[in-house]
This record gives sequence, structure tokens and C-alpha cells, in this order.
Amino acid sequence: MTRIEQVAAFLEDLAPTRLAESWDNVGLLVGDPAGAAERVMTCLSVTPSTAAEAVARRADLIVSHHPLPFRPLGRLTPQTTAGRMLLELIAARVAVYSPHTAFDSAPEGINQQLAERLQLQEIAPLVPGEELGGTGRRGRLSQPATLDQLAQRVKGALKVERIQLVGSPTHRVRTVAVACGAAGALLEQAHLAGCQAMLVGETRFHTCLEAEALGIGLLMPGHFASERFAVEQLAQRLQAAFPELEVWCSCEERDPIRWV
Repeated sequence: MTRIEQVAAFLEDLAPTRLAESWDNVGLLVGDPAGAAERVMTCLSVTPSTAAEAVARRADLIVSHHPLPFRPLGRLTPQTTAGRMLLELIAARVAVYSPHTAFDSAPEGINQQLAERLQLQEIAPLVPGEELGGTGRRGRLSQPATLDQLAQRVKGALKVERIQLVGSPTHRVRTVAVACGAAGALLEQAHLAGCQAMLVGETRFHTCLEAEALGIGLLMPGHFASERFAVEQLAQRLQAAFPELEVWCSCEERDPIRWV
């Protein structure tokens, strides 16, 4: 019988929790490490719909990129969304593991995968860590491209129809920074690394203004699109590592933001 702690150990090897940001909450967050893990679901976030799916399909473990809980809870009651979901999952004996920023920064993590999907060369951490991995990625295009051409590449790589852009469509790009999710805080590092463009999931309006002032094109496909593909791939990876388990990526998860 495969135990939750064995799946957790695999995830720790893939995305060591020591790589996580200091403010993050990663690792096994809910559940008994010695519990059985016969059915595992991956998702980007634990939401009412993904929690209900896990309970309905009798999952033993949810591997959610975003943590639940994220911040310390003063009380655990159904009066809050987080409390209600946690009570439902605990009652159904569903454990929760989150790799979050450790998976963002890992050598085979989300930002590395994003850089590879964009076919960047000479890929390296945007902010090298003291150990393996590092925050974000940067790399070079094999040939210079315009910001609009790079945007088309992003849309194809992430299978989205629309993205947001900051900068002229004809802005010339050779070096690109990559940072999934809400990673606008890395704009200064992208500037110092000599990047002409930066892919982020989303960022603040004033970060967009700063990017414009610095002459760095921003490509923003959305937080969901910049990370969801990786939890789909993670389900495949877990299934290959544990063929005796039933592993799937949430079928009910949707981007809460609609582009119209």
C-alpha cells in the first residue's frame, strides 16, 4: 500500500521545500502522513469545486499548487470559505500537499517549464539561489523577435486566445525573463539581467507603468494560464512514478477570470 508520506517524499525530491519563499506555506498541510494514498488529484487551487470533486471521487490526497491553508487560521469554522473547505476535506479524510513557490523555483519546476515551452536558450535562474534552482528564469531567443511575435509564441505554448501586453508590438526582444503567477516584483531583476521582455501571469498596474518606463515589454496570459499546465503535467508525472495509484488533474477547475 502506498502511503501519503511516500508521495510527499517524491514531491519533496521534485520541489524541495527549502526552495520555497520565506512567506510561503508548503509541504503536507492537512492529513496523516501514514494514511493510504490510492487516489490522488492535482489542481492549481483548492476551491469549493475542486474540493467537492476530490470528495466525490474519494481522493486520498490533493496536490494543490496553491496552499490551503495559506495563512494561519485563528479558528476553523464553516463561516469562512477556507474553514468550510478544510472541514469538508478533513471529514472525508482528504489530505492536502502544496509545493507552491518551491515548485516555481525547482530545476524542473514551473518557471523552467515555461522557459522551455518558449524555446528559450541558455536558460538560467533570474535570481540564483544558494542551492539548486532559483527564482524565475531568463533565457535568449534563438533569433530576435518583436514583442507581438513573442506574444503569439506565448499564446501557442499556453493554448490561450488572448494575453495582455505592455509595450509596443514592434519592440525588439532577444532576452526574456519568465516568472509564473503574480511575479511583478521580479521586474527589477529582469531589468538588471538585461531582459527586453518579461512573461508573468499577472501584475499590478503600477508595475506595468514601471515596465513601460524601463523599456521592458510585459506579456501577461493570466495567473491561471501561467501555472495550470504544470499541475496537469504533474499528474502525469505522479502517475508514472506510482502506476498503482489513480492520479488525475482536476476536471472541474476553471479560471475564475473571463476574457471577453
